[in-house]
Amino acid sequence: MSRAALVLAGVRPGRDPLAEFAGVTHKALIPIGGVTMLERVVAALRESGRIDRIVVSIDRPELATLEGVEVLRSATSLSASVAEAFEATGAPLLVTTADHALLEPAWVRHFLDHLPDTDVAAGLARSDRVQAAAPETKRTYLRFADGAFSGCNLFYLRDMRAMAAVRLWREVEAERKKPWKLLRRLGLGAILAHLTGRLTLARAAARVGALAGCTAGVVEMPFGRAAIDVDKPDDLILVRRLIEQG
Repeated sequence: MSRAALVLAGVRPGRDPLAEFAGVTHKALIPIGGVTMLERVVAALRESGRIDRIVVSIDRPELATLEGVEVLRSATSLSASVAEAFEATGAPLLVTTADHALLEPAWVRHFLDHLPDTDVAAGLARSDRVQAAAPETKRTYLRFADGAFSGCNLFYLRDMRAMAAVRLWREVEAERKKPWKLLRRLGLGAILAHLTGRLTLARAAARVGALAGCTAGVVEMPFGRAAIDVDKPDDLILVRRLIEQG
């Protein structure tokens, strides 16, 4: 089965403090070990052996000049960029981000090999695995009855019904760092289950799918580093050290 991958590499509206900190125009172009984060992500996708087509979404297409990579001009938000790319590539589509500099081919293979039978899926890692891999990292965790999880910047859109989830993403994008606001959208039953410690990750995913009008599931990633992306200077320093250490 032919499978495309989308790498989100654009700059959000306004200034990019991390890019400024690193002395480049785009976070995706920050070098780590002499190789830009964008190049690292593209290489991991290629080396996974599971991706036939790689598309980069960036607001300045002339900056993404990687051989064999298609380039689309990004929209004003991540979700809008995904929606436009999904229309262009069709399904299925793997989505990740250019700041996922630690991405490894094995992680891509594990994610794709363990996809649930749902329209859309997301990769998440348990907090204990993340902290064991990098005790100093500070991640945002969603807490459920069966554990606390952090996103791994890996998403899968199986068919065009997954566009419903992209539309819901657009509605809640501003709330991604505010778990309680996201929880409120799940409804009173989910809130009560959360307060009483009964809301599981699977139940939450099913509820999100129902809200969107499609089916949704998760892939638990056994790799703690898969939850580490580069959002701030501390992340960049950590990721550079981890890569130097091998």
